Amino acid sequence: MSKVNVLVVDDAPFIRDLVKKGLRSQFPGINIEDAVNGRKAQQLLDRERFDLILCDWEMPEMSGLELLTWCRSQERLKTIPFIMVTSRGDKENVVQAIQSGVSDFIGKPFSNEQLTTKVRKALARAGKLDALAASAPVKNMATGMANDSLAALTGGKAEVIKPTPQAAAPAAPLIPPTASKPSAASGGRGQGQLRLASGTQACVIKALSLKEALLVVKRGETLPQVLESAVLDLEQGEGGEVARLNGYLHAVAALEPKPDSEWLQLTFRFVDRDPQKLDYLSRLIARGTAQRHFVPGA
Repeated sequence: MSKVNVLVVDDAPFIRDLVKKGLRSQFPGINIEDAVNGRKAQQLLDRERFDLILCDWEMPEMSGLELLTWCRSQERLKTIPFIMVTSRGDKENVVQAIQSGVSDFIGKPFSNEQLTTKVRKALARAGKLDALAASAPVKNMATGMANDSLAALTGGKAEVIKPTPQAAAPAAPLIPPTASKPSAASGGRGQGQLRLASGTQACVIKALSLKEALLVVKRGETLPQVLESAVLDLEQGEGGEVARLNGYLHAVAALEPKPDSEWLQLTFRFVDRDPQKLDYLSRLIARGTAQRHFVPGA
């Protein structure tokens, strides 16, 4: 029985690795190639046969929508399942992709279960699922691991270690305990929306650089997990322009030096390599620093 070949297209190495390792953990017989943008994907599609394409929308050189349009113009690629993996969920973008011939969507951030469910559905429609069914592993339900990103990247072998109260308390919180608490529920400059697989949280931006953002969120019932993929929606200035920045949680800590801190401090590390996003991020940093909405990051 021939192998199923999947092409993963994304300019962010972290996302490509997350997708590849997530699929390999569920479908060990699968063959996966990757490309950093639509142009590189074109070259692979010209010389190799693929059964499924998982593609980001916003990429340099050639976007996911441009690659989709090109695929649908090629006789041999007209019917290949094409799943758009994107943080663009507005109606206008969805309609545009559907009109261009997209097969399905996976919204960023996504869990490993969401990813494999969409892929299984696409392969079943294409009649390729039987090629993987015999080698599909038995799902291990004993780990209880809530962090799908960590599970995918470590093959499900990582242990979630809960820090002691002493280790959890930061040496110097960004906001002194005597200062007023950040209002995560209200809108305004210096704030944004953090989208996790478990839901969306309002956040306050305390520091911002081209590499990462330091965020403050209100503690909820489910704690954010280190290495969890996420999308940060930023809207700054009077124009109302929104940047959807893909990344992952590099660090999670209590904002106040106590174990029952009401607020959490998150380090959100960017993974995008799109020049347009970097340019927009630079303007956000300059504007926010000038208006004292946050401090510039290192």
